[in-house]
Amino acid sequence: MLLAHAVLLSEARSYIAALAENAETLEASSANDLALIELDSAHSDDSFALDATGPTVDRDVLMAFATAAVERLTALGVGALHTELLLSSLEDARTLDMP
Repeated sequence: MLLAHAVLLSEARSYIAALAENAETLEASSANDLALIELDSAHSDDSFALDATGPTVDRDVLMAFATAAVERLTALGVGALHTELLLSSLEDARTLDMP
């Protein structure tokens, strides 16, 4: 794994983990955790997380960052189908978190 790929993967993991942590409902938190597991399974659990718990806790901002990071993983060799499934999982989790 190249450094750029590892950094981007860590970024995606961090934002998805932050989404899970900041979810309003247990169902949304669990759905984000499942998306995180999907991301990890695609990389044989060879990934690290950065600290994404800084000042940005707005779920819309975290979702935008997570989506952008996952989409950029396609350019680094992650399969397009896996990326689309992961983005779909994130959208499902977001739907569960809507009031």
